Amino acid sequence: MFRSVLIANRGEIACRIIRTARSLGMRTIAVHSDADKDALHVRLADEAHRIGPAPAAQSYLSIPALLEAARVSGAECIHPGYGFLSEHAEFAEACAAAGVVFVGPKPAAIRAMGLKDAAKALMQKAGVPVTPGYHGQRQEPRFLRDKAYEIGYPVLIKAVAGGGGRGMRRVDAHVEFETILADVQREALALFGNAHVLVEKCIAAPRHIEVQVFGDTTGAIVHLHERDCSLQRRRQKIVEEAPAPGLSGALREKMGAAAVAAARAVSYEGAGTVEFIVDGSKGLDDAPFYFMEMNTRLQVEHPVTEAIVGLDLVALQFRVAAGEPLGFSQADIRVTGHAVEARLYAEDPERDFLPTPGRLVALELPEGDGVRVDAGYEAGNVVPPDYDPLIAKIVAHGASRDDALATLSKALRGVLVAGPKSNLAFLRALCVAPFMRSGVYDTGSIQRDPQALGAGPRHLDRQAVATAMAHLLEREQAEASGGGGPWSLADGFTLAPKRAVLRPFFADGQGHVAHVSAGTEGLRVEIDGVPGARPGGDIRLVPSGRAMLVTRAGRQVEVRLPDDRDHESRPVTGGEESVRAPLHGRLVEVRVQVGEIVEQGARVGTIEAMKLSHALVAPRSGVVAEILAVEGAQVAQGDRLIVIGE
Repeated sequence: MFRSVLIANRGEIACRIIRTARSLGMRTIAVHSDADKDALHVRLADEAHRIGPAPAAQSYLSIPALLEAARVSGAECIHPGYGFLSEHAEFAEACAAAGVVFVGPKPAAIRAMGLKDAAKALMQKAGVPVTPGYHGQRQEPRFLRDKAYEIGYPVLIKAVAGGGGRGMRRVDAHVEFETILADVQREALALFGNAHVLVEKCIAAPRHIEVQVFGDTTGAIVHLHERDCSLQRRRQKIVEEAPAPGLSGALREKMGAAAVAAARAVSYEGAGTVEFIVDGSKGLDDAPFYFMEMNTRLQVEHPVTEAIVGLDLVALQFRVAAGEPLGFSQADIRVTGHAVEARLYAEDPERDFLPTPGRLVALELPEGDGVRVDAGYEAGNVVPPDYDPLIAKIVAHGASRDDALATLSKALRGVLVAGPKSNLAFLRALCVAPFMRSGVYDTGSIQRDPQALGAGPRHLDRQAVATAMAHLLEREQAEASGGGGPWSLADGFTLAPKRAVLRPFFADGQGHVAHVSAGTEGLRVEIDGVPGARPGGDIRLVPSGRAMLVTRAGRQVEVRLPDDRDHESRPVTGGEESVRAPLHGRLVEVRVQVGEIVEQGARVGTIEAMKLSHALVAPRSGVVAEILAVEGAQVAQGDRLIVIGE
């Protein structure tokens, strides 16, 4: 076994690898960008090395910086985690040339599965079914549009080098094809350095089911059963479970055999995942399934597999990389119970799941029987805008699926996130949704009624906000009276029964007015006739500077009183409206020029943040009066970027 490992990653996966490596007696070496100098994985490791500034291209994707850190630290092996360079054949080769072991498959296997079109051709030769579509080399927009028409709408355009739901769009109508194609190609080039795409039939009721495979240096290959990853938002996984609910034994056996055949076709070594799309429109007794891709790395959702088969997949990765055999056969693998994983993200479901970087003012994660938490942050850490916004994974394991879901629901009720907005309320709603409880769902289930899960604009929680307002006003009055308590005589107020005022305040930046009164029973705050409550139970108050963060059922609102910044005057021309940055990120495209006429809803630019692209649209019809930011600039949420005049 190795004596030391450098983890070429960050966040929760780096922390998780550190735990296993330490249990195997290995010295753990972390790397970090400037944005992560105070991160949890840096604190947990035995030593840490800076590898560059915040942008991933200059740090976590810098092969020279990583190899130099390995040389200086004397690391015997490098574990890439997932994402970043985990499926980068050149990195694996560079590790070998530098005399350090890459904990992953051989470069040839990474290359064979790295491009979707080549991988699908290889799978067809191996007898593994693939999705109907065009997987060829021609990339002219009109040719691809004609192929989409032949395949039949809806179709999916996929970047051949893509993964994780990125570089993929659905097209429902012929007239939309070329515009969406251009979007996919631009995103694919920015994210993967390769604009090449393929076009496939979009399955009507798709289930995203993947099979964990493992191979060793002796040629032995096994599968560790399947995971269902169909619950997705914006084509990104959010909840995964194992085994897949509703899957028949016959279909499970076929998919396992196909996954092993796929791995054997590239002489696979180490941990990998073969992803299939299953047509669930008529149930899962004998549904057709098709190869999508093979991820030649560890997956985010690997803990649910570990829970049901009782194996540490990271430990197995180290053993295989060290040349050891797996030590078990397919017949030795037994499934025990059921496991479900929920991904806790710094993102706002009420604003189309936009990432919400920022400081974690408070973070409380659950403990208990049947609960596992893989976290990448602790209270006080900053979730930076430069990387994936995953905060933690909460995993529940039970004797049955119902037991696992009940344990997960209870665990999520014990989570507190304050600072960045999170998807906690969404996860709590998802765990009790009828389609989740029944186990009959597909990749479109969340999108069919997102509002029922809290994924969309919601009304202000007046009671929670009134509760926060009461505490802000008490603090204000205590400070004004030198500690004399709320409504003291220092400002001329009295505790007369009829004392009442209207107080303006801001909730998540939006102006509101509260009705505030004080009597013999103390301070009373009402918002639209709804009074506040005592903190406790599901209502939690977390001070954040001059503001108060109030959470209830996983939903957060920032409440603050007006201050000097709210009285700053800004010159405004009548009839103008601004296109503002919806989140922190980089302005990668400005599609308009000053003087150009635009229609309401027209796309005027693009922002990239946390590996995703976000369209900027005109809030009104008019003429472009000003462009206030240049392409390539880093922008903050709320920044004015483009002004549209009459």
